[in-house]
Amino acid sequence: MHLMNTIPPRSGTAFILKQGQRLKVTDIEGEQVADLICYNQHDTAEYLSSGRTIDYAETIFLTKGHSFYSNRSNIMFTIEEDTAGRHDFLLTPCSAEMFRIIYGHTDPHQGCFGNLCKALEPFGIKPDEIPTTFNIFMHVTVNGDSGKVSVLPPLSKAGDYIRNVE
Repeated sequence: MHLMNTIPPRSGTAFILKQGQRLKVTDIEGEQVADLICYNQHDTAEYLSSGRTIDYAETIFLTKGHSFYSNRSNIMFTIEEDTAGRHDFLLTPCSAEMFRIIYGHTDPHQGCFGNLCKALEPFGIKPDEIPTTFNIFMHVTVNGDSGKVSVLPPLSKAGDYIRNVE
């Protein structure tokens, strides 16, 4: 089965991907970011874990060949193809609170976190149950001496994609 879903800016979507099905996420315009989170369909208390994934991969630069683990140490998916090569699994989804606290916005938009809340609500997933997401195409660097995190423009170009297996 081949489905194409273009997600409009400042919105989100949620769907069921069964074992054996593949997901391809494409950066249509270049320098875009997509926040991805996964849950076990039969027990949403099991979810994609940045901590476990980074621990087991022994790197924060996750790309082709890396498996992504749940909070219960089960593989949720493996990246089979990755034309961009740079993604983030350190930072939480942006939110209205983040825009207020970090940038001083007085009337911020809901951010990716709000988009995820709306998209996951029909599946019974509450805001407090949304962990750190895999931020596809997001370019984050960490200074090796100070630990300072910097969010830089994505390196992805129009047409770059990742595809999973599992």
